[in-house]
Amino acid sequence: MAIKFQYNKTSLTEMGKQLKVRQRALPTLQNKESALRLEVRKAKADSERLLSELEEALQRYDYLAALWNEFEPGLIAITDVDLYTKKVAGVKTPALGEIHYEIKPFNAFVKPAWYADGVAILKELSRLGIESEVYLEKARILDYQRKKTTQKVNLYEKVQIPGYREAIRKIKRYMEDEENLSKASSKIVKNRHAEEEEASEQV
Repeated sequence: MAIKFQYNKTSLTEMGKQLKVRQRALPTLQNKESALRLEVRKAKADSERLLSELEEALQRYDYLAALWNEFEPGLIAITDVDLYTKKVAGVKTPALGEIHYEIKPFNAFVKPAWYADGVAILKELSRLGIESEVYLEKARILDYQRKKTTQKVNLYEKVQIPGYREAIRKIKRYMEDEENLSKASSKIVKNRHAEEEEASEQV
């Protein structure tokens, strides 16, 4: 991105302002980038931890596999999942609230004794799965924002700040050259005028 400027004081002032804005913003952006990087790692780790907890829970209840055939399908269903927004490093991310279940009434005297436990187990397994997905989505959002922040940091650091510095240097050099030329030309004019005066006096 080429920085457009003119060789005058107004442009020099504008370039100076733009440079200061970017120099002030850069440390904040760098801090945001490292905070987002850390939060992405945390969210991914939380998602993986919950998935491994889910795996462990599935293995723990493996001995019940034969009993699940007796379990009534559709006895428990998820009706709604409450998500709320939580800001992390200035970025809106999803967080899990409450999971709403619909449990169809069943006769505890007729059904097997473990039915109530079965409902609790399914609630636990579904919560682990849903929470893991929420953390995965959080990691995805944060990573997208981190990439955008990294791009901005690189733009400021590698392109715009050096570009504005270069523009300021060129304008200053041009203005110094102009001033030197102006001084030199006025000196020449002055000398010529003095010579002409001398010549006219001698006549």
